[in-house]
Amino acid sequence: MIRKLASGEFRLYSRKQDPATGKRRNLGTFNTRAAAEKHEREVQYFKRRA
Repeated sequence: MIRKLASGEFRLYSRKQDPATGKRRNLGTFNTRAAAEKHEREVQYFKRRA
């Protein structure tokens, strides 16, 4: 899940909530939405291969 921050950056959050905190885990902050989407694909690929 990607959200735009007040600073104009984009933050990638995990799809599921973190059971310890009840919030979504921050998976990185990026300058462009395209960069965030690229990283999201990389994360999903890694989750299937690890």
